[in-house]
Amino acid sequence: MFRLVGPAATLAVLGSVVHAQQPAAPPAPRMAASSFASVEVHLNSRSIGGEWYAEDAGFTGPARIAITYGQPHARGRKIVGGLIPNDTVWRFGANDAATLHSDLDLTLGTLELPRGDYTLFLVHSGNNWDLIVNSQTAIWGTDRNPAKDIGRVRLTARTLTDSEDALSVYLTPTSSDPRRQAEPSGTLRIKWGTVELTAPWKVKI
Repeated sequence: MFRLVGPAATLAVLGSVVHAQQPAAPPAPRMAASSFASVEVHLNSRSIGGEWYAEDAGFTGPARIAITYGQPHARGRKIVGGLIPNDTVWRFGANDAATLHSDLDLTLGTLELPRGDYTLFLVHSGNNWDLIVNSQTAIWGTDRNPAKDIGRVRLTARTLTDSEDALSVYLTPTSSDPRRQAEPSGTLRIKWGTVELTAPWKVKI
């Protein structure tokens, strides 16, 4: 039987003890990727009795208003003044630029927008929040060309009691059935953390 003796045996034993006591390396921290989100309002149904028709606004066929955006999560990080920088135009989400699509002429806040596709950006300065509407499309969220800005929409801000971890955007109709409104309208809502930003929207007839 083969047996180590002397210093070699001591080294072998010490080596095994050290190896046995080596703690397992903790897993590397992982941040879940931002998800892709979309919110839409559809104006595409017809019936008898005072219902609004997309044709009244010069559009034939199903009509929709949609905002798509990368949806970041705070996960304990500071939002205002952190993930959303102060006094700097923010990409309004993650990854690709947030987009607004409308099949109908639209008024957002006081800004009149012909039907079409746009990109959206956000800027926070002092107590003011502004949504920037840009005519570029299919761009990365940091590739804004200010020369392509169409205008800005001043947003109304309020503090929420409960915090939302994920950036969330809503197009809330004034009516429970916007297809039946004489003039479809609603509210754009942006929520993240304890901040809610709003602006009215209305279809131009």
